[in-house]
Amino acid sequence: MLEKNQTAPAFSSKNQDNQLIELSSFKGKKHVVLYFYPKDDTPGCTIEANDFTKLASEFEAADTVVIGVSKDSCASHTDFINKFGLKLDLLADESGEMCESYGVWQEKEKNGVKKMAILRSTFIITKDGTLAEALYGVSHEGHAQAILEKIQQL
Repeated sequence: MLEKNQTAPAFSSKNQDNQLIELSSFKGKKHVVLYFYPKDDTPGCTIEANDFTKLASEFEAADTVVIGVSKDSCASHTDFINKFGLKLDLLADESGEMCESYGVWQEKEKNGVKKMAILRSTFIITKDGTLAEALYGVSHEGHAQAILEKIQQL
């Protein structure tokens, strides 16, 4: 698992519009909130995405871009964004490469059945590419507001 003050792993992945988004393009320009979530259009993931959207202008004012990541396809992300009017990029990590490099692809157990899944996690990456926060196993409740407060303290 990643820790504070480490260099954030580089990434390059397609967003909902099939455009390549790379961490390097934000270096020196914007902080990045990179949050990993299990699945588009599920209850907790919808709440989290809507909460980040409600605070979009405040993140923008803090020189910060918010990017969500799941293993869903670009088309699924487009549907999710359109359904809820989301104001953020969603990356399609269908290969799981980003999930692996950020340590969020983990074994979970539910009703006695073990399976691999995305552990809801959030990373705050500063303009210089360093991890200001590496938060694993977060709850969606009040999460976007808590992340905004951390960004405003940078």
